Amino acid sequence: MTEAAGSGREPWSELRERRMAEPGAREAYDAARLAFELGAGVRELRLTRGWSQADLASAAGMTQSAVARFEAGGTVPTLPVLGRIAQALDADLTVRVESRPHVA
Repeated sequence: MTEAAGSGREPWSELRERRMAEPGAREAYDAARLAFELGAGVRELRLTRGWSQADLASAAGMTQSAVARFEAGGTVPTLPVLGRIAQALDADLTVRVESRPHVA
């Protein structure tokens, strides 16, 4: 998006760069991205099975609104809840921490 002539508004790219430089911004962005990707993965599995959010909620012992928030990336369930979701979807839950390659 570009700055409108004479609007006095900061271009989006400059605003984003300035905000990402603030303390904790990168970590918050990464956490939000992870929450969104996790929810999207569960939504994909749910849809592949032809289930509604209510179907998954019932099978996992949750409410439909909790499933909706999770799939939208608004919340990240605890590991036990993720385990129940995976079990309900007949899927494996894999959590891992891997070292990053270091560039010399």
